[in-house]
Amino acid sequence: MRYSASHKLETKEKLLQSCAVSAKKVGFSAVGVDGLMKAIGLSGAAFYSHFTSKDQLFASIVERELSQSLERLGADQDCDKLERCLKQYLSMAHVEHPESGCALPTLGAEIARSDVLVREEAQVWICRLQESWAKILQSDSLAWAILSQCVGALVVARMLASTDIQRTVLQSSHDEIGRQIAGRHQPICK
Repeated sequence: MRYSASHKLETKEKLLQSCAVSAKKVGFSAVGVDGLMKAIGLSGAAFYSHFTSKDQLFASIVERELSQSLERLGADQDCDKLERCLKQYLSMAHVEHPESGCALPTLGAEIARSDVLVREEAQVWICRLQESWAKILQSDSLAWAILSQCVGALVVARMLASTDIQRTVLQSSHDEIGRQIAGRHQPICK
């Protein structure tokens, strides 16, 4: 039985969404093709009608997730919107629900170990986010520093067992970022 092109696109989108959630929860390398397909009600063999390999799937997940992060964190921002995004990013909700948050803290190490095509895909989207923040902050280096600090703070907070210490890491990072922004760009962000 042949499926329509729209059915195939819908199935691929379901697969990407399901895979992204699974990958952000347990890591991409821990997720098997059969399990991914079973989660959306298909056989493992159907996978190859959508992707040529698991690496191609990972590249598609990286592109999808990081483009969504750019939409949430980078597009049409000003300092007030950036501040709200940073507060949401550096929150306990983001720590406790990696499956619904940014892919960088959860998949960053796997992206770093991936082939050059996956890393290049990640680079495109990370650079777009950095460029958008650099325009707001009027500083390339501050945008890179804040981006790195946000991802790192989330990684560290998720490694900790104590919610009190997790909150301290997040709040400390948020406070320091606020000082960095205010210290360099008081007329822009105040």
